[in-house]
Amino acid sequence: MRRRTLAALAATGALLLTATAATAESVHNPWPYQPMSDRTAVLAAVGDIACEPDGDAEGVDHKYLCDGTRQNAQTLTADQIETMQPDLVALLGDEQYQVGRYNDFMGSFDRTYGAFKYLQRPAPGNHEFYDYKDGEKGVDGSGYYSYYNGRSLDSTGSPLTDAEGQPVPRAQGQAGTAGRGWYSYDLGAWHIISLNAECAVQTGGCSPDGAWVKQQAAWLRDDLAADRATCTLAYWHQPAFSASASASDEGKMSQTEWWPLLYKAGVDVVLNGHEHLYARFAPQNPQGNAEAHKGITEFIVGTGGEGLDTLAPADQSPNRVTGNDASYGVSRFNLKPTGYSWTYQAANGTGYTDSGSARCHGPANR
Repeated sequence: MRRRTLAALAATGALLLTATAATAESVHNPWPYQPMSDRTAVLAAVGDIACEPDGDAEGVDHKYLCDGTRQNAQTLTADQIETMQPDLVALLGDEQYQVGRYNDFMGSFDRTYGAFKYLQRPAPGNHEFYDYKDGEKGVDGSGYYSYYNGRSLDSTGSPLTDAEGQPVPRAQGQAGTAGRGWYSYDLGAWHIISLNAECAVQTGGCSPDGAWVKQQAAWLRDDLAADRATCTLAYWHQPAFSASASASDEGKMSQTEWWPLLYKAGVDVVLNGHEHLYARFAPQNPQGNAEAHKGITEFIVGTGGEGLDTLAPADQSPNRVTGNDASYGVSRFNLKPTGYSWTYQAANGTGYTDSGSARCHGPANR
């Protein structure tokens, strides 16, 4: 029932090709109030963030709740973003654990990251859609879409709920079209694409022949064909190339369906979450072969606050240049007209760092 509701909402609106304008004060965040194509824009990026609120039912393992250390971790990364004063924040999925109900978003994520919600350009993760192993029932993205797009109201002004008692989201908004969840926008001289990799609960699953996968790939193909930016970045949740030797069906789908399109179009950077660690890969092609001149650089930044994973040995993670599985943190990308620089630093300001710069190779259809 819930999935049909979201599908109906998706059918009522056109695809969101540009993100809703941010409402930031222009003194601190000029975009979109003044042209930025000739200056450096700052994009913060992180995923896998908010602990499950205390008091949740359904047999939740106590270690996953906010009364542990994880609330402190998400507070540290939220503070790190505030200090950056970015133009926008790319969220790489799993914003709210464990199943992303609307009340969970309001009871945990919003209490830290809500301070700069207007800057966020999210992508969803599996914890916004799927059932969880402790028996909690997934909500098929309804909490995620309701948090970012707003709640639908009936004729009396009361919030609508579905058959499961979850809010019915508005059809369009900050997270794109409800039931789809993919969109693109421009930041400075860059074109940026947010994709929805959560194919397992969609019509046709993660198969390349599945209706939902084909629909999103067709949209991506059209969006890239219209892209005239010198520099382009894309992001979604599950990585195609794993740093923890734990490839997912969603990541495999992105490697076969999205990476070839991105590579052909000259995309420069891909950002992912899902694996609770930081990693950077050398530029590579869709087959995973290193390719310095045209290859796409993949970053995994799943260090927003949820318990950390373990890096795989280097021989199980080809082309991985660096990685860290011992600290929480946020990546900062300085997006310049013809290139970019990046910095990843532990949220407490000590320990591991990774930084560098690169030039964009320009789109194939420029």
